[in-house]
Amino acid sequence: MNKNYELLMNKSNPKPHDNLFKWLIRSFIDDFFAYFFPDIQVKKVTFIDKEFISKYKALKDSLKGDLFIAAEVMIDNQVSEIVIHNENQSKKEPVDERIFEYLCYAWLLKKKPVWSIVVYSDDAVWRKPVPDKYWYGFDSENNKQFHKFDVIKLKNYKSSDLIQKQSLLCKLLALKANDKGVDPEYLVKEIYKAASKLKDTLTKDKLLLIEQFVSFYKKIPQEKFEEIKKEVLMSDYAETISDYYIQQGENNGKKIGKRIGKKIGKKIGKKIGKMEATLTIINNLLTKAGIDWNIITNATGVDQKQYLKMQQEYQQLVPVKA
Repeated sequence: MNKNYELLMNKSNPKPHDNLFKWLIRSFIDDFFAYFFPDIQVKKVTFIDKEFISKYKALKDSLKGDLFIAAEVMIDNQVSEIVIHNENQSKKEPVDERIFEYLCYAWLLKKKPVWSIVVYSDDAVWRKPVPDKYWYGFDSENNKQFHKFDVIKLKNYKSSDLIQKQSLLCKLLALKANDKGVDPEYLVKEIYKAASKLKDTLTKDKLLLIEQFVSFYKKIPQEKFEEIKKEVLMSDYAETISDYYIQQGENNGKKIGKRIGKKIGKKIGKKIGKMEATLTIINNLLTKAGIDWNIITNATGVDQKQYLKMQQEYQQLVPVKA
């Protein structure tokens, strides 16, 4: 496992956790609503994180682990457009005031009703629940006015139940649920058995997400983890984001090299391949996972300025393909 990957997955840093959960829910958004809110018909989901952050740049750093979604929901037998704010919390702390603040921003952005959801994935056993409402107003007839929001505490769900679900989202969340009395090796094996059956239909990004999520939260030795993957015929898949795209980029580079001559082509083709690989990694992290630049730089060794410069250089070399 490379050094950059270890930096990305350093458990002492809360950012990887927030990014992994954001990536997970974003990738399996339909499964998320189907399992946690089966009575709500959510349709036509559109992610508006970038639009939100672009509008409210001052909040950029505090919103890295949040999802903002424009969706159509069946309410009172008719389709209504709403904004959904999903916040991922890795430790127990009240967030009621912040949730209401973001509700206000979300409403101002779209002028649509806002549904707030908080997912707590901390390991603590709660003796007392956190607030699920915020007092924001008052009137003479009803007195206090509250904004209510949904709270999902993963430790309140049993790993033994989640792992039996067909949904890959549920199986992955079993790693963070209440796993009392459940063999951690069994959980990993069941996840990879399911992934192996679906590997021909899953996108590469989802396969990579599964690998990283399990790597981060598994409670078994790495050797046993590798044995399980080998047993279910999943050991040939890339272990990191970079492994897959670097291999893909170098293959493309070799093809380019053949077109422009062996000696020069090999050198230029290899360079283009590495650049293409790095750019593809970063583009996927930015657009599909919504991961911030601090994590991207740790994972790839490339900061935002270097990325822009690389894009320009790549665009100059790409015409050689023709």
